[in-house]
Amino acid sequence: MTGSRTHIATSDATSITVRGKDLCEDLIGRHSFTDMIYFLSVGRMPTPPEARVLDACLVTLMEHGWTPTSIITRLAADSVPDDVQVAIAAGLLSVGPVFAGTMEGCAELLVEGVESGEDPDAYCKRVAEEYVSAKRPVPGFGHRLHKPDDPRAVTLLEVAGENGITGRYVDLLRRLSREVDAARGGRHLTINATGAIAALFLEIGIPLKAGRGLAVVSRAGGLLGHVVEEFAQPSARTIWQLTREGIPYSDPQETSHD
Repeated sequence: MTGSRTHIATSDATSITVRGKDLCEDLIGRHSFTDMIYFLSVGRMPTPPEARVLDACLVTLMEHGWTPTSIITRLAADSVPDDVQVAIAAGLLSVGPVFAGTMEGCAELLVEGVESGEDPDAYCKRVAEEYVSAKRPVPGFGHRLHKPDDPRAVTLLEVAGENGITGRYVDLLRRLSREVDAARGGRHLTINATGAIAALFLEIGIPLKAGRGLAVVSRAGGLLGHVVEEFAQPSARTIWQLTREGIPYSDPQETSHD
C-alpha cells in the first residue's frame, strides 16, 4: 500500500535512518534539537543563520506566564498527577489563533502579498484599511500588555538582521506595520512576537502549515516547566477556588494575548 509508507524514518536491527541520515552516525551529538526540528519540517539541515533565527523564535514562543495554556495544564496536572503527558497535551490544545498560534494568520497575509504581484505599498494599504475599517484584529499586530512595542518582536528582528535573515517577508511586515498605523490615524499598533515570527519562519523556508506546529513544539517545553512547578508549588486549587468565588470578566481588545 503506497499510502502506508513514510520517507521520514526507517529502521532495521542495527540502525535507524532519518531522512537519509544515520541517526547514530550522522545526527546524535552532531546536530541540535533545533536543527532536527528544521530538518524534519523542511527536509534539509538549516544553515547556521537559519538555525539561530529558528532557535530564537522557539525560545520566544516557549513561555509567557499565566495564559490559558499554562492554567489548563496546571489544572490537568492537579487532576491527573501521574500522567505528565496528559497535562501538557491538555494545555497544548488551547494553542490557536488567539494564544501562541496567531503567526499563521499573519503568514497568510504576507504570502498573499508576495505572491499577488501587487505593489507592496498598495497591498499593505488595502489590507490595513480593510481590517481597521471592519474593526477586525490584524493578525500579528497588537498586544494587551506590551506597548508601545512588543520587545520580543524588536529583539527577534534584530537577531534576524544580525544573521542576514532579511527579505521580502520582513520588508512586507514592516510596510504593513506603517500602513496599519496610518489606517488608525497615526495611533501605533505594535508588531507582536507572532507577527515577527510569521515573517521569519517564511524567510527561513518553514512551510506555512508548519508554523503553528512549531509553536506547539516550543510551548510544550514551557508547559513542562509549569507542571514541575505545580507539583512543587501547587496553584491549581487556588485557581479553582477563585473561579468558584467569581472573577469579573473583561472583554479583551487586542488580537494577541500571548
